[in-house]
Amino acid sequence: MKVYCVGGAVRDELLGLPIKDRDYVVVGEHVSTMISAGFKPVGKDFPVFLHPKTHEEYALARTERKTAKGYKGFEVYAAPEVTLEQDLSRRDFTMNAIAKNADGQLIDPFHGQADIQAKVIRHVSDAFVEDPVRILRAARFCARLTDFTIAEETLALMRIMVEAGEVDALVPERVWQELSRGLMEVQPSRMFEVLRACGALRIVFPELDRLWGVPQPPQHHPEVDTGVHVMMVVDYAAKQQFSLPVRFAALTHDLGKGTTPKELLPRHIGHEQRSVELLKAVCARLRVPNDCKVLAHIVAKFHGKLHAVPKMKASTMVTFLTELDAFRQPERFQAFLQACEADSRGRTGLEQCALDEAERLLSALQLATAVDVGVVAMQYTEAEQIKSAVFEARCHALKLGLKI
Repeated sequence: MKVYCVGGAVRDELLGLPIKDRDYVVVGEHVSTMISAGFKPVGKDFPVFLHPKTHEEYALARTERKTAKGYKGFEVYAAPEVTLEQDLSRRDFTMNAIAKNADGQLIDPFHGQADIQAKVIRHVSDAFVEDPVRILRAARFCARLTDFTIAEETLALMRIMVEAGEVDALVPERVWQELSRGLMEVQPSRMFEVLRACGALRIVFPELDRLWGVPQPPQHHPEVDTGVHVMMVVDYAAKQQFSLPVRFAALTHDLGKGTTPKELLPRHIGHEQRSVELLKAVCARLRVPNDCKVLAHIVAKFHGKLHAVPKMKASTMVTFLTELDAFRQPERFQAFLQACEADSRGRTGLEQCALDEAERLLSALQLATAVDVGVVAMQYTEAEQIKSAVFEARCHALKLGLKI
């Protein structure tokens, strides 16, 4: 067999990055030969096999022909006569179109090494326009490789694809897959900047796209622009290595500011509830996983209320903790505070601001949780009596501990 390591493993090795998975292309073979050699077929749309021992993916060299809009609209041809260069030519970027043989020799027909050296993300051929997922991948690579830029001719093709309606054909699952992976990269804001630059963001995420140009009060937001603020928030969350649910909540916490009536600007009264309503539509459309959806909902609804914590009475604070479901979901409560931390510090000149409100609310939870609910409950028989007594005991604990 003529076997070549291809794609991300070769690219990441050249970049000096950790290699997660290795993919291989097999040239000059039949499906029957692969099966006879013990490879297990797993590909639905084209011949892909798992190695009998390593379980790594081996695909027969193939070509593709566009037959319809969207990333599934392809006719695949895999046969022994398909060459390595033909297989590499159908790939998205030159840095992903490099192969390495068993002797370690690099086969680089599209000058991917030169583009890696120049820190440029460049399409391999005009066939790039046939797959709209490549727009999302280009944006995601910018979030990962923060010192790389997209070639002007590649960005021009991305704009052509958007204008041609290719992005409209993307299925929600694939959009979420790429967006979520981009959120987990080093600098997620770069992904959204690229999607805005080519016009794709207004199609895949219009609720986010409309935030740019929306002003906020400069005394609270020196950066003023809401879109800029949200990018600072999500980048802060990434820098702190917060989880995907926290990063998604950071991204979506201010969606309601995009629908504030112009006569009210730069104030955004009631934007929290508008954010919640917009989030429902976003999560349904993109089929966002439940852990991300629930946290984003809580952060959108309650992040503004956190600022009132220093002036809250003990009873108000216990009620707030109950609304946040902090007693039953302490880990999610911690994630809520992380998202609020990113919101507070995702502002120009306030990247190191104090987080007194979050610290006070966390202390309140610790004090309230220390109340022995079992001992309190033993004194009563009715459910409502127990509930009221527990509430009062928690309030008393906060009054003593926080000196309210």
